[in-house]
Amino acid sequence: MPEILEVERYERLAARTVGRRIARVDTPDAWYLKRGADAGAVQSVATGATVGGVRRIGKLLLIDLRDRMTLGLRFGMTGRLFVDGIAGIDELEYGSSRVEPEWERFRLEFDDASRLVMHDPRRLGGVEIAPDESRLGADALTLTRAELAASLRGGRGPLKARLMDQSRIAGMGNLLTDESLWRARLSPTSAAGDLSDQEITRLHATMRQVLHELGERGGSHTGDLQLARTRGAACPRCGSSMLRQTTGGRSTYWCPACVDGAS
Repeated sequence: MPEILEVERYERLAARTVGRRIARVDTPDAWYLKRGADAGAVQSVATGATVGGVRRIGKLLLIDLRDRMTLGLRFGMTGRLFVDGIAGIDELEYGSSRVEPEWERFRLEFDDASRLVMHDPRRLGGVEIAPDESRLGADALTLTRAELAASLRGGRGPLKARLMDQSRIAGMGNLLTDESLWRARLSPTSAAGDLSDQEITRLHATMRQVLHELGERGGSHTGDLQLARTRGAACPRCGSSMLRQTTGGRSTYWCPACVDGAS
């Protein structure tokens, strides 16, 4: 599933389009246009425009159109990006590696006949015009300890849910959050606002390490915990039984025996 590491790769791939002029916009799936956008509006904004820049905030990919508005691309759980026929990710964890024409949800065709394509079997992503960037929190890849502390302050809900709240920290998904909490020996179900200063420092250092290591390995699905994300699996660190439960509406895998303070 595309988390910040995957969308970072999409950003690098999409950067190939900077300076290209959009000759045609195809929106074959009206459902994929979000927050009031429709085919006519997207075509009016993008057709004839030149890509001035490509940016990313968390899991949101931003295509800045020169002297026009910005297009925001979200990839949901199974969205992949193709530019010039090259895939940003060959295969997503829990997604399909197949490339079916009916799964193409959005296309930009350029003057030189090259294309940028969003491919999404489950249709959980979307495209919008001028997304409200202020709704997103600090980007996880550049998150400071002070920003992490501020995002957790006062939180009575589960720690995992707070870390995945995109309005507070942009980019953390299910796999990266479970990996970070497991490595930091913190319970995903503990209240976010109850972490001590020492625990916040440890969590921040661990998140930085996870994002760096998994980025080098190839994506959010390459964590040390990944093979234990099945029922009845043993903890890769201590051998105890992993616990699977729903936290913040997401399937969560963690080891109660590894949490600091556990007997």
